[in-house]
Amino acid sequence: MRVIGITDIHGRTAFLNKVRTRLEGADLILVSGDLTHFGARKDALSVISDLRRINERLYIVPGNCDGQEAENFFNEEGINLHGKVVRFREFSLAGVGGSLPCPGLTPNEYTEDEFERLFREMRTALAGSPSLLFLCHQPPFESTCDLARNGKHVGSRAVRRFINDLQPAVCLTGHIHEGVGIDFIGNTAVVNPGPLHFEGFAELELRGNTRMVLRLMRGDEIITEIR
Repeated sequence: MRVIGITDIHGRTAFLNKVRTRLEGADLILVSGDLTHFGARKDALSVISDLRRINERLYIVPGNCDGQEAENFFNEEGINLHGKVVRFREFSLAGVGGSLPCPGLTPNEYTEDEFERLFREMRTALAGSPSLLFLCHQPPFESTCDLARNGKHVGSRAVRRFINDLQPAVCLTGHIHEGVGIDFIGNTAVVNPGPLHFEGFAELELRGNTRMVLRLMRGDEIITEIR
């Protein structure tokens, strides 16, 4: 199975055409939040329509810049993984959207305690589940993927505990635009491909319940490949 991870579209869907050939043939597209830029329902509809013209097999989590109207639309379309666990082939998919409080004010923020409550509910739902693919807009604390421009780690400790305890095959994340990279927490690959306007995306090849190949891409160029 081939999974593509993208993040931080911010309504700029013209860049989808630059990675279209990779997205078209994927078995699943996972979007790690900020599909819109403080967008309403019509903005969410526009982004999802553009994605579905390329590939209809997709799930998302909303980012901190996706407002309530956008999230309501994602729920109506049955593609929102926030706080949910669903089955896709031999995998469980789980997701958490939003972010920790940001400088200024964004419409979809959570405290560490609120993240913890979400994760407690998800742990129960994941009991006995098969291999897990985890989608989270807010990256885990102290990873390559949460390094801000000032050199500080700004990720979530609750997200890191969840990954450390459940050890999903991969955590696809975003939010920190400059935190591009692949890191590991135990056996979990944590991947921030960077915003779509960087032409960045992640490509994951899976066989059965095993992660076979993980690529960090810029357009057609392989930036990092892990086997």
